[in-house]
Amino acid sequence: MVEPFTGAKGRSTEAVVVVAELFDGTYRGRGECTPDPRYDQTAEQAAASIAAMRDALRQGLDRIGLQSAMSAGAARNALDCAFWDLAAKQSGMPCHALAGLAAPVPVVTAYTIGLGTPATMAETARAAAARPLLKIKLGGQGDPERLRAIRLATPNAELIADANQSWNESNLVENLAACAETGVMLIEQPLPGASDALLATITRSIAICADESVQDSTSVARLAGKYDAVNVKLDKAGGLTEALKVVALAKREGLSVMIGCRLGTSLAIAPALLLAQNARFADLDGPLFLAADRPNGLRYRGSLLYPADRDLWG
Repeated sequence: MVEPFTGAKGRSTEAVVVVAELFDGTYRGRGECTPDPRYDQTAEQAAASIAAMRDALRQGLDRIGLQSAMSAGAARNALDCAFWDLAAKQSGMPCHALAGLAAPVPVVTAYTIGLGTPATMAETARAAAARPLLKIKLGGQGDPERLRAIRLATPNAELIADANQSWNESNLVENLAACAETGVMLIEQPLPGASDALLATITRSIAICADESVQDSTSVARLAGKYDAVNVKLDKAGGLTEALKVVALAKREGLSVMIGCRLGTSLAIAPALLLAQNARFADLDGPLFLAADRPNGLRYRGSLLYPADRDLWG
């Protein structure tokens, strides 16, 4: 990474990714995932899970069969996105057309401000003040001071906040009030999933978004009454195929949609960009924090993210 990045769950100095590649003798399809230790995933485990599918793939396992052959998560995401990329190359049709989606256009992505002291975060935010949408990493203790410092540094930017499960019953009301005071538009996962029932008992003026509380389409129904939005990530859902289902189900349940990502290269972001076209928020800034991206990587003009070149994916 360009520099260490800190969130409520720790400090990162690198992004460890796993790439799956499918080859039919003529065309190659690729997909990338970033396993997350919070979900008991490591790069080694993900690579082993993908490698374990070799025989089934040689025997004809397709993308639809993959959904039941592997559980949701990062490893399946890499293979699922490789299937989509391969199908696009085989058919000569872009992935958006294969998925029944409109052609992608540039979208504004959030730019993330890592967790730190109020002064440090304000300095980082001030350097990014020209960006229209900032995502603020929070950590529980001291969050009102962080929010106020950042708002002073960035009077014109729209703000969303990611508490990463760091709040609790004793500071929830105070932190929500600080978010309202500073004009935060959305708060991601304020409470741990195990205690998020409390969210159904409070009134609020700001949308609360599920992240860790939702994985794939089977968990969307559990959000009713507690959340107003859902953060859809391909690594959680287990690929573009399942993520399309999550988005459709969330919208049917009246939930706003945010399309998020983990730290990774443009290869991981390209499929998510298809979902971001009709999302309320896009948080697809992962490659901006890397010291180097892949060849033919996505083009960012400030916070405006352009569709992928088909030499990259899809």
